[in-house]
Amino acid sequence: MTQGRLQGKVAFVTGAGTGIGAATAIRFAQEGATVVICGRRKEPLDAVAAQIVAAGGKAEAVQADVSDEAGFTAALDAAAQRHGRFDILVNNAMAYSWGAIESTSTEDWHGNFSTSVDGTFWGTRAAMKLMKNSGGAIINVSSICGLLGTAYMAGYSAAKAAIINFSRAAAAEGAAAGIRVNVVIPAVVETPATAGMLADEASRKNTEKLIPMGRVGQPEELANAILFLASDEASYVTGAALPVDGGRSAVLVTAL
Repeated sequence: MTQGRLQGKVAFVTGAGTGIGAATAIRFAQEGATVVICGRRKEPLDAVAAQIVAAGGKAEAVQADVSDEAGFTAALDAAAQRHGRFDILVNNAMAYSWGAIESTSTEDWHGNFSTSVDGTFWGTRAAMKLMKNSGGAIINVSSICGLLGTAYMAGYSAAKAAIINFSRAAAAEGAAAGIRVNVVIPAVVETPATAGMLADEASRKNTEKLIPMGRVGQPEELANAILFLASDEASYVTGAALPVDGGRSAVLVTAL
C-alpha cells in the first residue's frame, strides 16, 4: 500500500470526515503517514479512519471543534504527545453563511471567521510551537471566493481571503525554523458542501460552463496538491497560494 512520500510522519487533518479533508487523510495514509483525523461529528471520522486502517494504513479519529480554541489546541498537543512528533497540519475545516450583506447579522458574520480564520490561526500557532525544533509543513485551505468577489457570500469570501495573507505571514515567520506554510485554493469541488449547486444536471452544466476545464473538481485532486505541499518534494516551497480550480481563477469571463 505505502509509496512512502510521507513515511514515518504524523499528520493532523481538520474537517476530515468528508470531502477534501477525508480525501487528504486517505491520500496521506497511502503515502505512509500516521493520520489524525479531526472533526466535529464522530461517525464520519470513524468511517474514514476505518477505511484507512482496512487498507493497511494508520489513522485515528479525534472529535474536536476547531472553533473551540481550548479544545482544538488540546487535541493538537495530545496528538503530538501520543505519537512523539508532529510533522504536518492541514487546516481544512470551514463554516459559511449565505445571504445579502444588508441582511447578514453580526453573529453570522463572525461565524464565518470563528472556524475558518480563528481555527486556522489557532492550529497554525500550535503547530509552529510543536514544529519549532524539527520543522514541518502547514497547508491551509482557502477558496476561490478568497480571490474573487462572490455575491451573497461576503463573510465567507472575507474569511478565505484572510487565510491567504495570514499564511504568507506565517510562512515568513516559520521559514527560519524549517516550517513551511502554503495554501491551496479550490473552486467548485464535488463535496457535501457543494451538493446543492450540483443537485441536478442543469445546475451542474451551468457551473461547468464557468470552468475552463469544463468540469468540477474531485476531492482527490485537491488531496494530491496538498500531498505535494506536505511532502519533501516541496522543500523549497513556502508562502505559496496554489489554485487547484480547473483554470477558473485564470479567466475574467467565459462564453456561456
